[in-house]
Amino acid sequence: MVCSSNWWRAPVYFTVSVLLAFLAISTALRSLPRDNSLPTKTTIAPLLLDASSALRKSGFNIIATLLQITPEIFISSPHSTIFAIPDSSIANASHTSWLLKHLFQYHASPLQLSMKDLLKKHRGSCFPTLFHGKNVALTKVDEKERVVEINHVLVSHPDIFLNGPLTIHGVLGPFTSMDPRYVNQGWDHIQAPICDSNLSLVSEAIATKNVVEWTHVIRLLSSKGFVSFAIGLNSVLDGILDDKMKLNSVTVFAPPEFSFVASASSLLEKIVRFHILPRKLTYMELASLPANATLCTLAPDHDDLEISKAVNITQELMINQVKIVAPNMFESKKFVIHGISQAFKLGELPNTSR
Repeated sequence: MVCSSNWWRAPVYFTVSVLLAFLAISTALRSLPRDNSLPTKTTIAPLLLDASSALRKSGFNIIATLLQITPEIFISSPHSTIFAIPDSSIANASHTSWLLKHLFQYHASPLQLSMKDLLKKHRGSCFPTLFHGKNVALTKVDEKERVVEINHVLVSHPDIFLNGPLTIHGVLGPFTSMDPRYVNQGWDHIQAPICDSNLSLVSEAIATKNVVEWTHVIRLLSSKGFVSFAIGLNSVLDGILDDKMKLNSVTVFAPPEFSFVASASSLLEKIVRFHILPRKLTYMELASLPANATLCTLAPDHDDLEISKAVNITQELMINQVKIVAPNMFESKKFVIHGISQAFKLGELPNTSR
C-alpha cells in the first residue's frame, strides 16, 4: 500500500518533463520567419483541438500536446499530413530541443495523404517531408491487407484524423534512428532515403547488416569539401547498387578535384568505381601491405590499384603514385574514407584536359 500512495508522481513528472521540452522547442521556433499565407494558430484552433483529442484517444499524448502548443512544426503549407510517433519513442529520447524539432518535422508532409492515398502508391515511391526537403519512402504497400510501411515502419493507426486540410496517422516508431553520432561526425542526423527527381527510391538510408550506408558517404564527402567527387558518386550510385548490394564494407579514396564529373555516364562510373575498394582498409592496414601489392577495386575488367612508397626519408604511403593526404578522414564499422591529393589515372582513358 505504500507504493500506491505515490502512483501519481510518475505521470506528473513525465508531463512536466515533456512540457519543458516543448517550451524549449517553442522558444527555438520563435526566430523562424512566418509565412503569412498560412492560417494562424487562432484561426485553426478548433481544428487543432479536434485533432489533439483524436490523437489522445489513440494514445499519442505527446504529439497531441505538441500539436496544440507549437503547430508550426507540423503545419507549414495549406495541406498537411502528420505521422504521429508513439509516446514511448519520444519519452526515452535524450536529444536536444532542435534535434527533436527536426525529428517531428521529418514526420510531417506538405501533402495530404489519407490511407486510401497511400495504398494507391507503389512500393518505392517517395514523398517530401517538412525537414529541409528530405523524403521518406514507401517500403511496403499491400492494398489487399491494407498495410503500409514507411521507411520500414508500420502505419499502425491509419486515418486517426481526417478533417479539412489535416490528415493524421499513427506509426509504430520513428522513421529514423536519429543517432547523435551522425551529428558529431558531420553527417546529417536525419537518415533519409535517397530518391531521384521522379520521387522514386534509389537507396535506402536505413542501415542494414550487409549494406554500406551510401547516403552517409556521399553527404560526408560533400561536407568535407569533396563536392565534385560526391556528385560523381551520387550520379553513378544506381549502377553500383545494382551489382554490389552485398557489400559488407568499402574503402573510398576521395580526390579534392574530380574533373571527370562532366564525362559520359559509362566513363564516369568506371572512374568512380576505380576509387572504391570492396573492403575496408584503414591507413595502418594499407601501410602494413608490402610495396607493389595490388588492391582490387569496384571497376570492371579487374582494374587494380597498387601500393607504392615515396622514395624519401618519410617513406610516405602512396597509392598509384598518388599521396594520401587525409588518412582515415572518416571511419565507421562499414567504411573508411581517405582523402588523396588527386584523382587516380585509369589506363587507356581519353585526355579530358584538352
